[in-house]
Amino acid sequence: MVNKIVTTEQEALEGLESGMSLAVGGFGICGNPVVLIDAIVEKGTDELEIYSNNPGTQIGDDHMGLAKLFINQRARKFGGSYIGLNKEFERQFLAGELEVELIPQGTLAEKMRAGGAGIPAFFTATGAGTMVADGGLPVRYDGNGTAVVVSAPKETRVMSHRGKEQTYVLEESITTDFALVRAAKADREGNLVFNLTAANFNANVAMCGGITVVEAEEIVEVGELSPDEIHLPGIFVDRVLPLTREQAENKRIERIIIRDDAEEMPEAPRPEGRLGWTREQMAARAARELHDGEYVNLGIGMPTMVPDYLPKGVNVILQSENGLLKTGPSPRAHEVHPDVINAGKATVTILPGGSTFDSATSFAMIRGGYVDTAILGALQVSATGDIANWGIPGKKFTGMGGAMDLVKGANRVVVMLDHTSVDGDSKVLNSCTYPLTAEAAVDLIITNLAVFEVTPSGLVLCELAPGVTLAEVEAATEADFIVRDDLTEQELVYA
Repeated sequence: MVNKIVTTEQEALEGLESGMSLAVGGFGICGNPVVLIDAIVEKGTDELEIYSNNPGTQIGDDHMGLAKLFINQRARKFGGSYIGLNKEFERQFLAGELEVELIPQGTLAEKMRAGGAGIPAFFTATGAGTMVADGGLPVRYDGNGTAVVVSAPKETRVMSHRGKEQTYVLEESITTDFALVRAAKADREGNLVFNLTAANFNANVAMCGGITVVEAEEIVEVGELSPDEIHLPGIFVDRVLPLTREQAENKRIERIIIRDDAEEMPEAPRPEGRLGWTREQMAARAARELHDGEYVNLGIGMPTMVPDYLPKGVNVILQSENGLLKTGPSPRAHEVHPDVINAGKATVTILPGGSTFDSATSFAMIRGGYVDTAILGALQVSATGDIANWGIPGKKFTGMGGAMDLVKGANRVVVMLDHTSVDGDSKVLNSCTYPLTAEAAVDLIITNLAVFEVTPSGLVLCELAPGVTLAEVEAATEADFIVRDDLTEQELVYA
């Protein structure tokens, strides 16, 4: 019988040398192989080329997960979709100490899965018409805010899929020297079981590694796992490190959000000087766009409030791109589980009939057109439906996360944003000035002042928020728009 169990971190990481490439599982710190990461820090390996969804989390002076490699400056390059809550990583990037490859989240998962499947490249619609395809993404800065190395253009091709013709981008797959994975259970032959949303990138990472090392919370004997219980067969695994009980139970949570038992959502006070709808009222207006039985994906920020205001009789199935279908509300205190989070890395619950799965499967749902409606936030949106929501030149590049996949894959895209910036500049423009998330992807725009439809004839103003005049919308909107004949002021009540 094959026995892949190793007894020490040193044995687990044998052969990992400075300068090698490394794929790491986890979504934030959920499912992150934290024990193996700590062992790399202790080992002293540096100049690593690391691929993971995000570079760990920093909260104050607390560096969690992959963030420990960056605070100890063990990496020369990072490839991932979202920088997120890691100020030290961002500092190193802007200071020119670190090379970064920004990759849309679904593309990253598929690059890993395809690499492990022996597929050297594939075409995807994600990123077409943006800097992902056209080139120009910052790769390395000079320390003075200037990108001295930028990404190169990628090959594109116009193709038809399910009767829809569009531009696709050629993406090369990822294979790495090592892969680090966290599993809930493993047997001695390396068969793995993942726990709930801790599955995320782990199976995809395991496939793309030349040597795949797993830290397992529980070891079982061969035969104890039923064949249909195994999420990843041992053929993809080289070494398994058993964790101690203390190591297995030491799971951090980035955002603990607890639900109270209030029957009705209280109306939030209106911020001083804010015109039109509050953010809660915008969420209630967006909820009216959803229909019973729809599959829906919600972006982080304002869109996460939408389920609280669904009209009576409307039940939707929420898909979270970190690998969860039928996302439920925030947990009560006793229901908090470190392996049940949403795409915003906040604690949630799973409704009856819900399921969890790996990241590549999650984005197959999104890119494959199975999501009916996506509701996202944005920095800017254009009259032709272009959307920019992930970076501000010269100020911040957080990474695109899953947004590029969502806006290209969902059947309908609704954007929520404040009508103007804090400086009073319009966010509804004829042309976006920030890096695009996608071209011509948005169907409906909801701001605190109004609702616009994006149509082939142009941008159409179809609703005014209570107390807002047409003149006020015209003054706050750079984009040209058409006023619908039956334009009225909308009084919005909570569902």
